[in-house]
Amino acid sequence: MEQEVLAYLDVDGNIVDTQTAEQRGISNEVIHFDNSDNSLEIIRHSTAHLMAQAIKELYTDAQFFVGPVVDEGFYYDFRVDEKISEDDLKKIEKKMKELIKKKHKIEKYEISKTEALEKFANDDLKLAVLSRIADESISIYKQGDFEDLCRGPHVPALRFLHNFKLTRVAGAYLGGDENSEMLTRIYGIAFADKESLKAHLKMIEEAKKRDHRKLGSELELFTFDEESGAGLPFWMPKGSRLRAKIEDILFKAHRKRDYEPVRGPEILKAQMWHTSGHYACYGENMYLTEIDGQEYGIKPMNCIGHIQIFKQTGKSYRDLPVKYFEYGVVHRHEKSGVLHGLLRVREFTQDDAHIFCTPEQIKDEVMEVVEFVDAVMKKFDFNYTMEVSTKPEKAIGDDAVWELATQGLKDALTENNLAFGIDEGGGAFYGPKIDVKITDALGRKWQCGTIQVDFNLPERFGVEYVAEDNTRKQPVMIHRAILGSFERFIAILTEHYAGEFPFFIAPTQIIFVPISDNHVAYAKELKNLLIEEGIDSEIYSKNDSLNKRIRLAEKQRVPYVAIIGDEEVKNRAIAIRDRRAKEQYNLTQDELMVKLIQQLKEGKI
Repeated sequence: MEQEVLAYLDVDGNIVDTQTAEQRGISNEVIHFDNSDNSLEIIRHSTAHLMAQAIKELYTDAQFFVGPVVDEGFYYDFRVDEKISEDDLKKIEKKMKELIKKKHKIEKYEISKTEALEKFANDDLKLAVLSRIADESISIYKQGDFEDLCRGPHVPALRFLHNFKLTRVAGAYLGGDENSEMLTRIYGIAFADKESLKAHLKMIEEAKKRDHRKLGSELELFTFDEESGAGLPFWMPKGSRLRAKIEDILFKAHRKRDYEPVRGPEILKAQMWHTSGHYACYGENMYLTEIDGQEYGIKPMNCIGHIQIFKQTGKSYRDLPVKYFEYGVVHRHEKSGVLHGLLRVREFTQDDAHIFCTPEQIKDEVMEVVEFVDAVMKKFDFNYTMEVSTKPEKAIGDDAVWELATQGLKDALTENNLAFGIDEGGGAFYGPKIDVKITDALGRKWQCGTIQVDFNLPERFGVEYVAEDNTRKQPVMIHRAILGSFERFIAILTEHYAGEFPFFIAPTQIIFVPISDNHVAYAKELKNLLIEEGIDSEIYSKNDSLNKRIRLAEKQRVPYVAIIGDEEVKNRAIAIRDRRAKEQYNLTQDELMVKLIQQLKEGKI
């Protein structure tokens, strides 16, 4: 069966709807009605408008702000007098299906900005949208009685929009500004066919079970306290053990690769941030304060500290590359509307490193970092892709320097036959970067590690080394994080493993369940032996029934539960329940120690 045409691509690669394509005589680059990225973008954008039309019919006072396509589908922000809850989503979906049956075409027309301002003079949300549009010609999309400002493109008719689901209701500040009013936001998802929608909804249900916020509470890993401050995680004992194990594995991996540990202060004079360019390009994300009449900034990044440490002693070309790493605590002012568990917080710890090298060493150093990334991701069972992110709008430094740095990253990957995509304008303000995007067990992609080549900060801070010809030259600075941050990575790990962490990082690796008080002493003896080897265990000896204690232990999703009774004490043995292998077996004390120590070694990178 021949696929239907949904839209076209023009000569510049822009998507245009069928109506516009017909007007401009575009007919070559066809976008078919399927689940390709371009097709889904159009389907989801159009479904957002369909949802808005349904909301307007159900809530006649509703006023609409924006309804974009996002990674998780689409949403629409709107104002309405009534409170809309999750229970109302089915009612809105029903109305959307009724509208589809009316077989409205989606039509586009254009008016001048002056006409648009007059047309929407009584709608402050539409005026807010118009204030963001620089063009003098404004496009409007219409379906039945509903119309809205929109650049498009959209599907030709509502009949393309059968396969959708509204997923949740949220609040959203107008324009993302915390000082503005709170609007209602409804999220949804849409596909070209029923099977893809069904598979996606199944994935969403599984994701809910794996939600790191839910598991973090159940497994007592971390918590948040709104009275203490939003976006500031508190790490509980088990979560702290999990972090410490990952930190220890990475610490040893860094030292094996000739990185030196350093630590910089968490607050610096504002002048340092002016020099670096952070104040101008990143100031809105910083926390600023005043000490002794001078302005200071709490660090959002660790680079300046490492630069100052590098400059403390003279360096020659023979010393390069110099590699510093730090588990650096940083603070960034994230808007409350985007805070999300450990995935988006205001305080977090980066596994940050900076490499100072000569321009000739860039390729080798970048490739060594890529190999480091590969080793870490394989250890945690992640597939990954890479993107080269280029110069953003807000940037420091000359175009020529940017081009040199960007080409250096591309060459390093190309010459080693490594595939990569391009993210135009996605670089850091001081240099281009390679972004590492991992894929979890549910097929979701996450931005984690980054490798950034920077010629700008060394120049701004006068960083130098003595070259082979005895002249003073400026080194290149490679910024590098593999996990991104411990908070974000642990959130992703928790969902990836559904809380069933590999033995070498599990917060509790074995739980001992003594049958009676007579068996507790042996359990404590085993616990102390394991602590000496860096293995964490707990003893469940409270005054509950044996079966209840076993159930509670298994709910913690630990790799092993060990039952200890008279036979085990007598024979210096352990009755093991192996959660991962779904087996039960007996081991001697010595066999247990050998087995667990061997599994701990599997965490080496």
